[in-house]
Amino acid sequence: MKTFLILGAGTAGTMVANKMSQHLDPMEWKIVVVDKDETHIYQPGLLFIPFDIYTREDVIKPRRDYLPRSVEFIRSDIELIEPGENRVRLTHEKRVINYDYLVIATGSRIAPAETDGLLDNGWHENVFDFYTLEGAVALSRFLKFWKGGRMVLNIAEMPIKCPVAPLEFLFLADWFFHERGMRDQVEITLATPLPGAFTRPRAAAILGDMLERKGIAVEAEFNIMEVDHEKNVIRSYDEREIPFDLLVTIPTNMGAEVIERSGMGNELAFVPTDNHTLQSKQWENVWVIGDAADVPTSKAGSVAHFMLDVVIENILRHMEGLKPLPKFDGHANCFIESGFDKGILIDFNYDVEPLPGKYPLPGLGPFSLLQESSVNHWGKMLFRWIYWNALLKGEELPFESQMSMAGKWS
Repeated sequence: MKTFLILGAGTAGTMVANKMSQHLDPMEWKIVVVDKDETHIYQPGLLFIPFDIYTREDVIKPRRDYLPRSVEFIRSDIELIEPGENRVRLTHEKRVINYDYLVIATGSRIAPAETDGLLDNGWHENVFDFYTLEGAVALSRFLKFWKGGRMVLNIAEMPIKCPVAPLEFLFLADWFFHERGMRDQVEITLATPLPGAFTRPRAAAILGDMLERKGIAVEAEFNIMEVDHEKNVIRSYDEREIPFDLLVTIPTNMGAEVIERSGMGNELAFVPTDNHTLQSKQWENVWVIGDAADVPTSKAGSVAHFMLDVVIENILRHMEGLKPLPKFDGHANCFIESGFDKGILIDFNYDVEPLPGKYPLPGLGPFSLLQESSVNHWGKMLFRWIYWNALLKGEELPFESQMSMAGKWS
């Protein structure tokens, strides 16, 4: 019996398990999934918790409910990956799993300890993240009773999971404070290491204009050195200081600790991966999908979905002795919630930045690209249903893995 091993049961790992269970003969192959948590978190929903749009219960479900019954699910931390020996050591009962094929879907994590002072006295008191369930819930409790002041959102460094999420948070905060009749009592600042609001110039210009219209200041090229809790300021390496009453942080994002322990990652513990085939650059029977890969595209759920068909096809080709095809183009798309029941959609890849137009049907949409609309907002809200009922299960969706220029206005 051969073993097909998947590390990580988040979005990417769950989709791979569902797809491969349709292709592999259960009399020949055993599919094993390992994850330390029993609970699956709908990560795009964390953004909405601080503003009481979603609750904790809206974003969590049991992992086992979304894995095929034929798949063995092991709840355990991973002690070490030994790709040279084709084996993985688990902490649970010191179990060792020998594999024939390995898919790494271990995702990314926040690493607040990478920034001096961030985890000192103010952590989850007046300093919060919203990239974890605990952080989002704690921030929700804080905002219920906050009377206003200086709110600073700081991005420690790139890359981060879902690069548009910080902007969405700011847009929703502007809406939230307006709804509570206290927007004039809140000063909002974005402190970012980027030269503007986003990583791509055309989208950065449009999104930057939106921030300006909403009265949100941007402190660009701010590379944070430390958090000073005595003065309630964040300080950059060029000695700029930004005072805060409330600090919302997107800490350094890194790959899983086991990738670091196993010597498989780069300096941020992301696995060096072929940009187009999604095969490990070092081990030919190891494949990487989702946030765990070091490919230069967004770390977002849509990217994992667009990676899926390429990964599955190339693994199956490799099993037949064929070369993998360089078909992944870095395709990403993201709904950007902009507040007041409106949203924006962007669609791009490695080579093409976000452009205006219509998506997915040229001329018809229904979604507008790089333009605010109510339809885009409802597309974002509908996605939660699609996520739980179709995407995780590996079902076919009417979106191609490769980005199309159809409907875009260049």
